[in-house]
Amino acid sequence: MNKLELLRTFVRVSELSSFTLAGDSLGLPRSTVSEQVQALEALLGTRLLQRTTRKVQATQDGLVLYERSKDLLSHMDEIEGLFRQDEASLTGRIRVDMPNILARRLIMPRLPEFMDRHPNLQMEISSTDRRVDLLSEGFDCVLRIGAQPDQSVVARHLGDFPMVNCASPAYLQRYGVPQTIEDLAQHRLVHYVGVLGSRSEGFVYEEGGEVRRVAMAGSVTVNSTDAYEAACLGGFGLTQVPRTGMQPHLENGELVTVLPQHTAPPMAISLLYARQRHLPLRVRVFMDWLGEVVRSTL
Repeated sequence: MNKLELLRTFVRVSELSSFTLAGDSLGLPRSTVSEQVQALEALLGTRLLQRTTRKVQATQDGLVLYERSKDLLSHMDEIEGLFRQDEASLTGRIRVDMPNILARRLIMPRLPEFMDRHPNLQMEISSTDRRVDLLSEGFDCVLRIGAQPDQSVVARHLGDFPMVNCASPAYLQRYGVPQTIEDLAQHRLVHYVGVLGSRSEGFVYEEGGEVRRVAMAGSVTVNSTDAYEAACLGGFGLTQVPRTGMQPHLENGELVTVLPQHTAPPMAISLLYARQRHLPLRVRVFMDWLGEVVRSTL
C-alpha cells in the first residue's frame, strides 16, 4: 500500500469535495478513489470525510490531516528531485491555465522546446480568460494579464506589455481615422469585460501621469481575448490590446494603429500560484521557462 498515494487522493477529494471530480483530476475511477480514502481511514483509525448525497466534506480530523498532508506531499516532491542533476529526469503532471491569445500566439509555439528538455513531464493546458480557482481546479500555476487583486495567491510579476490602439482598415474607411480624443465621440469601441453584464471602462489612456477614461458607443461586448481580436478584425470598432498579441496583424496590414499618443498604461503579466511553503521542482522549472518566454517578447 503506497501511503503517499493515499494521501494525494485524500487531498484531491478534500479540495474538490467530490470523489468523481478527484478521480477525473487524478485519472482514476471513482471506485478507486473511494477505496483509497477508505483504506486511509482504516490505516489512521478515524473518519476523514463526511459523505452525503450532495457533498463530501472533511471532518475535524480530516481538516487537520489535509493541512499536514499538503506540506508533507510538497516536501516529498522536493526530496524526489533533490539529487537529480539532469532536468530530463523530471516527472509528473503540470496543470496550467493561460489566456487564449497567449496560448495560441506565444506559449504553444514555444512549448516543444520545453518538452524536449523534459520528455517525462505531462502537460495539461487550459486556455481561458476567466478567473480560475487554483486549488479547487487543480492548477499548479496560472498566467494572467492585468491587475491581480486576489490576495489569496502569490503573483510573480513577469513584466509589462506595452499597449496599442488599433482598428481594421474597413472600419477606418467607414468611420475615418481618429486624430484626437475628441474625435472618439464619432467612433465605436469593441467593449471588453470580465463578466458579461458588467460595465466597460471605455477608452482608457494616460495623460500627464493620470489615467483617463472616455465612455464610447459600441455594438459588440465580449469577454474573451479571441472574441476581442475577431471583433476588431471584423471591423466592429477600436480595440486597446497588448501590442505583442496583435503584432502579426499590424505587420500584415490587417489592423492599423490609431491614436499612438494616447495609449492605455502598460498591462502587467503575472504568474499566479497558491500560497504554500514549497512548490514541486517540476512546477518551478516550468514557471522559470514561462518567465523566460514572456520576457523575450517585451
